[in-house]
Amino acid sequence: MKLRLGVLGSGKGSNFRAIMEAIREGWLEAEVRIVISDVEDAGILKLAHEFDVPSQYVPPGRFRTKLEPEIEHQIVQILREMDVELIVLAGFMRVLKEVLLYAFPGRIINIHPSLLPKFRGLSAWTQALNAQEKITGCTVHYVDAGVDTGEILGQRIVPILPDDTSERLHARIQTAEHALLPSVIAEIARQRSNRSASRPF
Repeated sequence: MKLRLGVLGSGKGSNFRAIMEAIREGWLEAEVRIVISDVEDAGILKLAHEFDVPSQYVPPGRFRTKLEPEIEHQIVQILREMDVELIVLAGFMRVLKEVLLYAFPGRIINIHPSLLPKFRGLSAWTQALNAQEKITGCTVHYVDAGVDTGEILGQRIVPILPDDTSERLHARIQTAEHALLPSVIAEIARQRSNRSASRPF
C-alpha cells in the first residue's frame, strides 16, 4: 500500500508539485489524499485541482502565526477522514500547536530553507546572507513543539555566491527543496513498507 499523505501549504505549492511529479514518475510510493491551505486563493489549492487531488481551504482565525485550537481540531478531523498517515508541511506558514501534534505524534514533517539548527524561523535565506555564510541549504525535519527544532531527516547544501541577492539565493534553495522533500518521503515510505503489517505506522 502507498503511503497516504496530507499536504498543508500556504503558498504557490511548488513543493507539492515536486511530490506529485515524483509520484507520477513512479519512484515515490505515496499518494496525496488531501491538500489543505489557510489561504483561500493559494496557488497550492489551484495545483491540487490540476492534479485532481481533493483540497480544502480552512480559515486561519484571528492569529497571524498559529491556528486556533478549534481550527486545528477541524484539520485533524479532515486528515482522519482522509485516512492520512503522514502530514507534510510544504510552505505552511503557521506554527502547529498541541491539537495537531498530539493527534499525529511523530507523523508530521516540514521543509525549512536553511541547514538547521542554523537560522530557524522566517526568511532563513536572508538570515544566512546577513550572517555572511558561505553555504546554506534546506532541511526536512519532524515537527515538534518548538519552531524548526525537530529531528532532522535530510539536508541539501546550497552554496552562497558572492553576488547573491536574497531572491536568487531563495530560488536556488527552493530547487534543492524540490529534490530533497520527495526523497525523504520516499525513504519514510520504504521504512514503512519494511515494517510488519500488524504494527502501526
